[in-house]
Amino acid sequence: MENTFRENGGIETVLFDFGGVLSEEGFKNGLQAIARLNGLDEETFVRTANDVIHACGYVIGKVSESAYWEMLRETTGIRGDDQHLRNEILSRFIMREWMIGTVKRFKAIKLRVGILSDQTNWLDELNARDNFLRQFDYVFNSYHMGKSKKDPSHFKDVVRMLGAEAHKVLFIDDDAGNCERAKHAGLKVIHYRDREQFFHEVAGYFPAITS
Repeated sequence: MENTFRENGGIETVLFDFGGVLSEEGFKNGLQAIARLNGLDEETFVRTANDVIHACGYVIGKVSESAYWEMLRETTGIRGDDQHLRNEILSRFIMREWMIGTVKRFKAIKLRVGILSDQTNWLDELNARDNFLRQFDYVFNSYHMGKSKKDPSHFKDVVRMLGAEAHKVLFIDDDAGNCERAKHAGLKVIHYRDREQFFHEVAGYFPAITS
């Protein structure tokens, strides 16, 4: 472990976002599909749906999923019952097996691995379907923690719960704002854009891990 620690710049723990990193971005892709079905501008609808999920408190477990859909229907005029709308979202979270393979490679070199996600109760449902949480040492889900990655203090809370030092934690997310907040909290960061760019940046910490 000591040699690995020196070679990777001191990283001991790697935290992964879920949607957009470990899996395809089901939330955004599903919202775009809902917008198309309702004849709405996709970009505007996605932005509004993101605003509503945080404003109503669903993302941090303060209200139910039904309350979220009702507020979104009232705000945007979309049609469809809860089951139809949620299916548009959940069906588009498709696991990236190559990324799960990368998680296993991190574990093989004795790194701790975790999920840091703003996924609501959907993360638990997706795990029941795909059985991926067993690959991780830690799961930090905003829905159960009462705090999301939009709150800068969330990253410091997670580091404290890990019993770690921030600069020894590598965080991987596809959202630029989350990456900036994590960086400000002292974590190492990879802003995920695509597979090639991801492995290029991973190699800066772990030269033996390539695509």
